[in-house]
Amino acid sequence: MADFADYWQSLDQNELRLRIDSQTPAQVGRALSGEIQGTAALMALLSPAAESFLEQMAARAQQLTRQRFGHTVNFFAPLYLSNLCANECTYCGFSMGNRIRRKTLDSKEISLECQAIRKLGFNQLLLVTGEHQNKVGMEYFRSHLPGIRQQFSSLMMEVQPLQEDEYRELRGLGLDGVLVYQETYHTSCYATHHLRGNKQDFFFRLQTPERLGRAGVDRIGLGVLAGLSGHWRTDCLMMGEHLNWLQKHYWQSRYSVAFPRLRPCAGGITPASLMNERQLLQTMCAFRLFSPPTDISLSTRESPKFRDHAIPIVVTTASAFSKTAPGGYAESSGALEQFSPDDHRRPEVVAAALQKTGLQPVWKDWEPYFGRNNL
Repeated sequence: MADFADYWQSLDQNELRLRIDSQTPAQVGRALSGEIQGTAALMALLSPAAESFLEQMAARAQQLTRQRFGHTVNFFAPLYLSNLCANECTYCGFSMGNRIRRKTLDSKEISLECQAIRKLGFNQLLLVTGEHQNKVGMEYFRSHLPGIRQQFSSLMMEVQPLQEDEYRELRGLGLDGVLVYQETYHTSCYATHHLRGNKQDFFFRLQTPERLGRAGVDRIGLGVLAGLSGHWRTDCLMMGEHLNWLQKHYWQSRYSVAFPRLRPCAGGITPASLMNERQLLQTMCAFRLFSPPTDISLSTRESPKFRDHAIPIVVTTASAFSKTAPGGYAESSGALEQFSPDDHRRPEVVAAALQKTGLQPVWKDWEPYFGRNNL
């Protein structure tokens, strides 16, 4: 098939939902033993029937995580550059219809944020903006990316989907990776929650990871917003299908997955389906068994107790002390937040908690003499 969209259209999500919900304990057992593999195994491991196998899944997931990644967990910080947005999305605090004060950081403010983040110990950065092509687009990125890149060993972005040539240009400016969450793979649900703006284009967003792969971007992050659709298990399975397709066609890139759950924000909505903490851990373990090399990320959306429990089992990348407002590190203002985090602990506190479990927090991705030019 030409692209993932073609394959996606061949899948009947209503049928997949029924198949997920009708999985049996025997099928889960065969998935755990390796008798069935691939997305068929992922379906079993994501199913309600697998919930009673969580301890077995966690033990196996932890074993695979340690084998592949060692006793380490990467720490990163998100830097919110702007909350300007030209989209109307029902679940996001930055949605253009929300009456909040808008702010885009200038060079001086970015410098202050970078200094504050470096003082916290972070050397891996995720740049985040609202989706506004005109005011926070390529011209803005060209102006600020090189200077930010000089201060950090690893630089990723979570911004509006771009064209392939634009990703290639940003890669030349020092970009290491891009997160682009589909939010939901269910088109009618997607249309319900994306009311205005370019984000209404489901397929342009769906095809973004392929543009990233063709542009040679090193890291590609996928994600679904658990609770947006009426069946989070189907969304997660569809993301597994997407991951599997990309790994076969763009194997030169590395991949990560995340499962953010709806959090309080301005203009927020009630989740259409609820994923509890046990189910979140089940989902992360299912993906580790499905794809051992894939990076699994966990944000400060989740509680300190859950993060301290889940990270040693299956997580390989975690944020800490995240500020989800432009200027949040230097100004410590929560007035412009995209969402309200649950884990507010300082990074050294999170690091100390993980060290007690035998994990070593990694604050810096790499040195330039290991093959990456220090742009």
